[in-house]
Amino acid sequence: MKRRKVGNLMALAVLSAVAQRPMHPYEMASTLRGWGKDQDMELKWGSLYTVVRNLDKHGLIAAVESTREGRRPERTVYAITDAGRAELVDWTRELISTPVREYPRFKAGLSVLAVLGPDEAISLFRQRLGRLAEEIARLRAELAEHGATLPRLFLIETEYDLAIHETEAAWTQSMLHEFASGSYPGLEQWRAFHETGEIPAELADLAQTHPR
Repeated sequence: MKRRKVGNLMALAVLSAVAQRPMHPYEMASTLRGWGKDQDMELKWGSLYTVVRNLDKHGLIAAVESTREGRRPERTVYAITDAGRAELVDWTRELISTPVREYPRFKAGLSVLAVLGPDEAISLFRQRLGRLAEEIARLRAELAEHGATLPRLFLIETEYDLAIHETEAAWTQSMLHEFASGSYPGLEQWRAFHETGEIPAELADLAQTHPR
């Protein structure tokens, strides 16, 4: 991944906003919230002004005017520069073309699943599946509502989100089937460990080299 002058994803969001028209930071925040950008990437709103200052410092945006309304503080309006537009395009190309290792919270939980007993794990998987079903229904409704009025290009991130949730739901359902049928490998040893507190002999060596 390329090292960027301002690598915070808030910078990407800000560049995408001012690429449309010059804005002051308050407008940037309102626009990004209106677009639902905080649903597409992790945005820390408290860092907005710092990011704007850094983008200005590195010549990716530039102040074009200052406005004041009554006794309100002066607001500086920023426009994207040629360098900023080039950065926005290059950054987007990288994000689309180059997979990177990400660390979702669910994967972190799975990596230490053995600390729970299988029966509790089954219950939690069922809870997750129910919540996934709710989110899938919400995303489908959103696509149905906006699909008739918005170009598909404006909904592509929602399509991706739906595909990810559907894939995770299918995998979770398959795990529940294996747990319920008893076909999941090592299920009885897992259960015995939580019932007795002793690691089965056949797993003792693995526990030393592959702790969970």
